[in-house]
Amino acid sequence: MTYEELIPVIRRLAIEAGAKIMEIYNSDEFEVKVKSDDSPVTAADEAADALISAGLRSAFPDLMLVTEEQSDSHKTRGDTFLIVDPLDGTKEFIHRRGDFTVNIALVEKGAPTRGVVYAPAKNRMFFTLADGSAVEETGAFDPAVIGETNPIRVAQSDNAALMVVASKSHRDQATEDYINKYNVKDSKSAGSSLKFCLVATGEADIYPRVGRTMEWDTAAGHAVLSGAGGKVVRFDDHSPLLYGKEDYANPFFIATAPDVELKEA
Repeated sequence: MTYEELIPVIRRLAIEAGAKIMEIYNSDEFEVKVKSDDSPVTAADEAADALISAGLRSAFPDLMLVTEEQSDSHKTRGDTFLIVDPLDGTKEFIHRRGDFTVNIALVEKGAPTRGVVYAPAKNRMFFTLADGSAVEETGAFDPAVIGETNPIRVAQSDNAALMVVASKSHRDQATEDYINKYNVKDSKSAGSSLKFCLVATGEADIYPRVGRTMEWDTAAGHAVLSGAGGKVVRFDDHSPLLYGKEDYANPFFIATAPDVELKEA
């Protein structure tokens, strides 16, 4: 597999999965089930997962695949793998808030190096090119043809007036306490991996996450942010956030533009 082969495939699968998700999102009603970890799952999660998994296994049969909706895949281990969250932000989906994404990423030696984040209800799509740089695509999102793209880059942050983005569904007192350590010009809330993309485009300077996430929640957004010149570090010691951990669970982390002077936890 080459990056030139990978990017069109993951982009196409994200768009096709997004179309499936929007069919269900725009229907009169849909069933919400509860998984063993008490998190919700819908027919949209399952349909998107089936489409993406089949597409990735067909295109790249030799690559390990980890996906949120297939618990058997959580038992696999390797230092190079594809990782998928077919519908990140299920709560946003259920409440019809639009802030949900399709996430597909490639992890190599502990780091997400390529990825796509597609927000079908927001008509926004971000992905890395073969060279690793990050772009936002505008236009019709034709699965077969990459449309017009604009390079994206993190902000040159002013530490006296930072823009913060935080979770829409998980913004708690611990998050507020940490944000209050900074000189904040303004803050916004967003769901799913869109928060990484807002830092990647310079629409925000920093996204702190004081709460549980899994690697499939963060890998694609992390890849896009890295491609735009940003970084994701652990909350406790500011070392790089690594992937391929035993249970695929993340510690608390901070996604940030490099000019932000990070505060201690």
